[in-house]
Amino acid sequence: MESVHIKIHGIVQGVGFRPFVHRLVRLHGLAGTIRNTSSGVELELDGERAALEAFVADLPGQAPKLAVIEKIEAEYGGAPRGFADFSILKSHAEETRDTLISPDIGICDDCLRELLDPRDRRYRYPFINCTNCGPRFTIIRDVPYDRALTSMSRFPMCPDCDREYHDIENRRYHAQPDACPVCGPHVFFLDGEGREVPGDAIETARAWLKAGKILAIKGLGGMHLACMAQEDELVRELRRRKERDEKPFAIMCRDLAAVKALCRVTAEEEAVLCSFRKPIVLLRKRDERPSPLSENGCLGVMLPYTPLHVLLFGDDIDALVMTSANLSDTPIVYRNEEALERLRGIADGFLLHDRDIQTRCDDSLCWVLDGREYFARRSRGYVPFPVRVEGSRGGILACGAEQKASFCLSKGDYLFPSQHIGDLKNAETLSHYEQQIAHFERLFDQKPRLLVCDRHPDYLSTAYALERGAREGIPVLRVQHHHAHMAACMADNGLRGPCIGLIWDGTGYGDDGTVWGGECLVGDYAGYQRFGSLRPIPLIGGDRAVKEISRIAFALLRDAGCPAEGFQNGVLYDKMLRQGLNCPLSSGMGRLFDGVAAILGIRQTAGYEGQGAVLLEAAAEKDEGSYPVLLEGRPLRFDWRPMIRAIAEEKRSGVPVGVIAARFLNTLVQMAVETALAAARETGLRDVVLSGGSFQNQYMMRRLPAALRKAGLRPWQHRRVSCNDEGISLGQVMIGEAFLNQ
Repeated sequence: MESVHIKIHGIVQGVGFRPFVHRLVRLHGLAGTIRNTSSGVELELDGERAALEAFVADLPGQAPKLAVIEKIEAEYGGAPRGFADFSILKSHAEETRDTLISPDIGICDDCLRELLDPRDRRYRYPFINCTNCGPRFTIIRDVPYDRALTSMSRFPMCPDCDREYHDIENRRYHAQPDACPVCGPHVFFLDGEGREVPGDAIETARAWLKAGKILAIKGLGGMHLACMAQEDELVRELRRRKERDEKPFAIMCRDLAAVKALCRVTAEEEAVLCSFRKPIVLLRKRDERPSPLSENGCLGVMLPYTPLHVLLFGDDIDALVMTSANLSDTPIVYRNEEALERLRGIADGFLLHDRDIQTRCDDSLCWVLDGREYFARRSRGYVPFPVRVEGSRGGILACGAEQKASFCLSKGDYLFPSQHIGDLKNAETLSHYEQQIAHFERLFDQKPRLLVCDRHPDYLSTAYALERGAREGIPVLRVQHHHAHMAACMADNGLRGPCIGLIWDGTGYGDDGTVWGGECLVGDYAGYQRFGSLRPIPLIGGDRAVKEISRIAFALLRDAGCPAEGFQNGVLYDKMLRQGLNCPLSSGMGRLFDGVAAILGIRQTAGYEGQGAVLLEAAAEKDEGSYPVLLEGRPLRFDWRPMIRAIAEEKRSGVPVGVIAARFLNTLVQMAVETALAAARETGLRDVVLSGGSFQNQYMMRRLPAALRKAGLRPWQHRRVSCNDEGISLGQVMIGEAFLNQ
């Protein structure tokens, strides 16, 4: 007989890990103790050497599905401790915290079955959960993950729950959010004036929804605004109240059958939609015509992920709009008192509960590409799971950009990208951003030795880094926006060496002080060269052209030598162009999309970021044609003028807009391949990373990687973080790491 001391690192708290270990210990005939620590879990076991080794060998393969074992340290050979049985000790807080935290998990099948079973004591209890499901990240105040350090601390367990909590045979064994109607949180319903409405809160909410009311509903990481999804006038009224004129709404469907009644769903999309993470998945609508829910051919759909959602749908509501409860450009509302104040006049009623949300966390949003998630927004269900990079030293805080802001904190091999924060355009969002940085630094016990930010002088994230760096004496590294995009996709795919980067987005501060955005870079984490770009596009009126995209159409047509007729302010625009008056140049791919969308008459103004590009993609029909690709100079610039002339001529000739849209996108695919091949011939590189918000275009992403492979190149796309600006903080960390290693 001997003993073994074991430390296990990873996501091993709040996922049923200690109960699993207890059963495995019993299976192998061992005895000892286990406890949560700030680093993971720690075991002391007595037994014969062969049994101890077999136990350690079984840990990774038999662990609970929500557990992620990153590392096991086992020290054999100690004298037996004389344990008679196996017990769970009180958690131990260490000076160094290395634990990982589980994201919030959608309701599991076992809890769903109990929720709907009239014989179960938790029948219709909207906070039912177990070690396999329920809130995690959004209720944690600190680690180790014990009830006392969560928002469940105010709800002492009743004797029945306490028995389950200590019963090794029960799946609620040491489930920290465990509760029941006797001892746990409760829901209540308030009218639009904040007065409590008597009766069953959920049934009241269901009745109000079916009567055509708009409700605020408290979920896991914040509030939703909800209404019946298939009542067009009601959806339009929600748009009016929320001041969200055209941007698509997400919906939640009762079940998979309800989803399939509205959308086409592949097997791969179904797997992601039904996974325990329950993201919003962008699906093709069966009826692709514009509707009050979505003006394009896609619909963002999710399934119920909390027991409250399940009860809300019952068996007679098929689909609800379920959109984040916030006004334009502000963070999601997540506190009860805040909801009553901020959503008054928007919501007719409030379905709330008394379990506090510690951390805001929006719903995640993704497409399914090549069988897995391709993120537009990485948040609930995925955060705070890290990206692991071997050999990283940690201690870096990357502050991200401005639009779709996020940050990333590194600790050793682990890089922790934050949840979606929103656009850093006001004091409220900046305050949320700063609070979350402090929360991550506390949870992961990390104070930065280097701050990394974007070079753009006007970003609030840059201002935060510079101010904090000066205040705390922390060095600040400012990195180029598109280099960070490139590094993010490299890190996302575990690439270390030099790569070719096709980095396409709308706006990024260039090294020369101009606006970049249609770039081909060559380099690695330590540096880069600008190999290719677009012919710069004049932005008539500067930032105003981003909203009034007809201005970009006029500039494209004029520069290409085409007639620019029918523009209301054409004379003024022409004068501004000739005199160079407030017409900054941009190589942004997003601006080329905007201009072509306006030329085709798809949109003349943009009601939300990327609207022109979204609708242009939606308009594209099946066609394999393309337009001339002219590449010249150094950096190798795509001269879009021949393409614009061809587009204008086809439009005048009556070629359908959908055909022209497809040919435009095909041309960009061809241009991307030719640019990457030119870079490959000059450098000998074959790896091509694709990053930037323009690669949210699924038409291109279903064609470009295949075209690059056919040309003998190795394309890499994002897998774990978003390709848009939300993902660049990951790249900023890696650039910071390279800087420290110089």
